[in-house]
Amino acid sequence: MPDSARVRPTVIGPDGTHLTIDDLPKPNTRRWVARRKAEVVAAVRGGLLSLEDACERYTLSVEEFLSWQRAVERHGVGGLRTTRLQHYRSEHSSSSA
Repeated sequence: MPDSARVRPTVIGPDGTHLTIDDLPKPNTRRWVARRKAEVVAAVRGGLLSLEDACERYTLSVEEFLSWQRAVERHGVGGLRTTRLQHYRSEHSSSSA
């Protein structure tokens, strides 16, 4: 079957577009902006990548990936911004004190 006729699995990305494995951040990504993190979270949630594959592909610990996932669940893509993440963490720690 030619490549053009092959159906590629897709998931819905954080901005509502369809993502394939080719649309995901490159494995050697070093600059992790919120959108890229959210794309990886969407890929794992949608079954495009397994958690193990994502961690291996991007040299992430399971804990780091799970922190991205929690940030998206709690605050959306904006929760993945470093400055926002620090803000949310300080709010959370002060509210639990």
